[in-house]
Amino acid sequence: MGNRQEQVRRTDEEWRERLSPEAYEVTRRAATERPFTGPHLDNHRDGSYTCVCCETVLFSSDAKFDSGTGWPSFTEPANLEQIELRTDRSLGMTRTEVVCSNCDAHLGHVFDDGPGETGQRYCINGCSLEFREQA
Repeated sequence: MGNRQEQVRRTDEEWRERLSPEAYEVTRRAATERPFTGPHLDNHRDGSYTCVCCETVLFSSDAKFDSGTGWPSFTEPANLEQIELRTDRSLGMTRTEVVCSNCDAHLGHVFDDGPGETGQRYCINGCSLEFREQA
């Protein structure tokens, strides 16, 4: 988990072939899934959440909490090296975008209204994640 993988690069056509239409729009075009519709929102099993595009481990179930916002929320990433934070000035506001550092997939945004020590809420689109149950 600590070792950084080689960066994943694919053409737009390859991403379209590999991903569902919704996952493509979210991860490659920075769309947002409708609240309360994505996978993993009500998942309470132990395991890890990986990037749907490149399978990089991004979040642990230990950091997941119910924010009531309609998207899976986490207090912190599993490994800070696996995500990149970028300033997002779209939609007439300034937010912090969360991106997979391995494949440049848009995951969601991070806000300073979460619980725990960090006070952060990583608000992540469920369709940008896959879940791996802990054995």
